[in-house]
Amino acid sequence: MVAALLALAAVLFCGSAHASDLFLAAADFSDLAYFDSLGVTYKDGGQVRDGLDILQRHGLNCVRLRLFTSSAAQAASDPYNYGNNLAYNLPLALRVKNAGLLFSLDFHYSDTWADPGHQATPSAWAGLTFAQLVPQMRSYNSNTIAAFAAEGAMPDYVQIGNEITAGMLWPLGQVPGTNAAVQWSQLGQLMNAAIQGIRDAAGASMPRIIIHIDRGGDWATTEWFFDNLKAQGVAFDIIGESYYPFYHGPLTNLNICLSNAAVRYGKPVIVAETAFPWNNTYWTTNIFGFVPSTNGQVSYIAALAQIVKGVTNQLGAGVFYWGAEYQAADGVNEAGFNTASFFDAGGNVLPVADAVGGIGAPLYLGASLLGPDLLLQWPFSGAAARLMTSSSLASTAVWSQATNSITNTGPVFTVALPRGGSGFFRLQSN
Repeated sequence: MVAALLALAAVLFCGSAHASDLFLAAADFSDLAYFDSLGVTYKDGGQVRDGLDILQRHGLNCVRLRLFTSSAAQAASDPYNYGNNLAYNLPLALRVKNAGLLFSLDFHYSDTWADPGHQATPSAWAGLTFAQLVPQMRSYNSNTIAAFAAEGAMPDYVQIGNEITAGMLWPLGQVPGTNAAVQWSQLGQLMNAAIQGIRDAAGASMPRIIIHIDRGGDWATTEWFFDNLKAQGVAFDIIGESYYPFYHGPLTNLNICLSNAAVRYGKPVIVAETAFPWNNTYWTTNIFGFVPSTNGQVSYIAALAQIVKGVTNQLGAGVFYWGAEYQAADGVNEAGFNTASFFDAGGNVLPVADAVGGIGAPLYLGASLLGPDLLLQWPFSGAAARLMTSSSLASTAVWSQATNSITNTGPVFTVALPRGGSGFFRLQSN
């Protein structure tokens, strides 16, 4: 009989762990309350449950919510494109906290979606000069964080803008602009004001600050952006990159980008947005070797986990799955992301939820029998670990990397060994 020995290569995480100790196995669930209002239901094992409860049950530990600056009138006129304002987010953020999940707040600094091609200054701020906009950013961020704290929903993480590769609060905070030196200085001042406003309100409960761009497959632009940002003295904690294989190229590009960023800046890096489709209604039939299907989603997450967990100096810090709550709704243009979510057309949770949750799971090596084989299995949190083997447990024993084929059988890695052999196995971090 083959014996299996587990050597823990990582800290075991529990619900009481501080946010900074966790690998973030996370989902953007910003539209949960909106879909709830439309009568959309979320199911686990055929039973209707709160969507946040389903995330927690499947091992996720953090939820991101986007925040618009929209007015009540704007939100009422178009809830999908303007609804995610402070009034919407306060009760939803409290739900996140009450579900035992960490909360990441994504400031868009716009009345509607902000992204690399859209960073419109809030309509209420449109007449401000730059000299007026800087203190406005400080007070807005301070007041917002104070509102969440008063609700009992203090953010654990805060994004200063969403996919701000070209800056934010256009035109004053746009980069590079016609005068790059001036524009970068203005963007830096706006971001520093935002961070100071958060610090004013948070005090000792200061959340970790994320800077998020959309170039997970583009090291050259990532380097350009963060070199310029560093020159402005912007103090942040985490580098966030959006990476969608159907937009940003093969995973090899992501591997280069994340590892280079970790080495150059010495900061944790996260995939701040990603997704993969569970059918090919809106997508190509093959996306860099991954097929749109429920199994394809899991295989994609397994490969993604290997890259993020393998980032230099163990600086890979998290994965955020975008649009995890999406389901088809009449009259809502979801750009196909309802077929790239955690839920199928009937609202049933898919195996991809376990795959993402598994990236943040406690690391273990389990053994079980199946027919003629002994199965060794471990969660996606061990994606970058090596399976080592030895014929002895003596202190002088030599351990070498096992050559057995590793597959992902659902949301775990699996090695099948014939019964009757002998040996010991352990997981070892790189």
